[in-house]
Amino acid sequence: MNDQRQQQLLEWIDAHFDEQVGFLQQVIRIPTDTPPGNNAPHADAVAEMLAQYGWNAEKHAVPEQEVRDYGMASITNLIVRRPYGPGGPTLALNAHGDVVPPGEGWTRPPYGAEIHNGAIYGRAAAVSKSDFATYVFAVRALEALGLPLTGALELHFTYDEEFGGLLGPGWLLEQGLTRPDYVIAAGFSYNIVTAHNACLQLEITVHGKAGHGAMPETAVDALQAATRILNAIYGQLPELKKIKSGVPGIDSPTMLVGRIDGGTNTNVVPGKVVMKMDRRMIPEEDPVAVEAQVRALIEDAVAGMPGIRLEIRRLLLSHALRPLPGSEQLVASLQRHGRAIMGEEITAQGTPLYADARLYGERGIPAVLYGAGPRTVPESNAKKADERLVLDDLRKATKVVALTLLDFLAQSE
Repeated sequence: MNDQRQQQLLEWIDAHFDEQVGFLQQVIRIPTDTPPGNNAPHADAVAEMLAQYGWNAEKHAVPEQEVRDYGMASITNLIVRRPYGPGGPTLALNAHGDVVPPGEGWTRPPYGAEIHNGAIYGRAAAVSKSDFATYVFAVRALEALGLPLTGALELHFTYDEEFGGLLGPGWLLEQGLTRPDYVIAAGFSYNIVTAHNACLQLEITVHGKAGHGAMPETAVDALQAATRILNAIYGQLPELKKIKSGVPGIDSPTMLVGRIDGGTNTNVVPGKVVMKMDRRMIPEEDPVAVEAQVRALIEDAVAGMPGIRLEIRRLLLSHALRPLPGSEQLVASLQRHGRAIMGEEITAQGTPLYADARLYGERGIPAVLYGAGPRTVPESNAKKADERLVLDDLRKATKVVALTLLDFLAQSE
């Protein structure tokens, strides 16, 4: 690759960095708390911002009833297509605009996008509204060179990662609206993520019969049954610890109950208890088999309890992201440029988290996660109070992505 091209690319990013930070501030300042998930206004605003660059953002609104049945209010996914010359690959860049609600404990306004000591503060400053800016300005830098390019770029800005992605990238793929050859999806640290865990989430409703607390024999206590289920779930944890993944960065499966609701009053035997549980699966596990095992574990825990009835409803079954043929080319390019820009080795490994990049992988499209972020996820307070991104990390990630795009799309001299 011509060093002069690379230098021009880096200089363009430096010259436009203040504009890039302003772009990111606008993206952060529009709330997209999910739930409730009223995210179409954010997509409309981003489309208008991109129109200022002469880009047409196709708006793909998911049907309202489908969104409401899913538990959200509105979803409009965006695709920006940048076609170049014939013969090259189509590379998609995907970031999600939906975010977990800010919660408490902030010392800066969660939607203020304020800058303090070289860092920008706000919900999704690190994951993943930052990569709206990373990807847009990497593509703008590439196109500003005026070089002959082959293939195409697509920007996918989607709004359903926090609920699992089925109405985000999953919906775009299912509708046949896109079929890229490679995907770089939003990252959250210096590392390149090549694999991630699968996730099963279940809602367990335990039905008993409510009754007066002074006459418990007239009732069927749903909480007693729920306690047996809790003991069964947490009793499995030592066994899960014995299962080890061969993927660097991923350890063992995990399981927990994240929410419990039940009962009507202090002096009433609980007639109904609802629990929501989360089981993370390492890439080597079979999600179908794991779900069958977990359901059997729950049912066996209350087998033979008179008057107890169970409902087990699947909330989410996300598959693991595994490396596919072709992903090594993405990794090699990102690592090479990451080493040059960051001045350190950039690892490629798995993560125990899960993301909607898996939906591309499920369709045989090589996908890796890389974008703006600190060395490790905890440093950014991602999904916690005072989430922040060091602006220099945004600048560096934009340069690494832009250089990788140059590798894939620039015609050889």
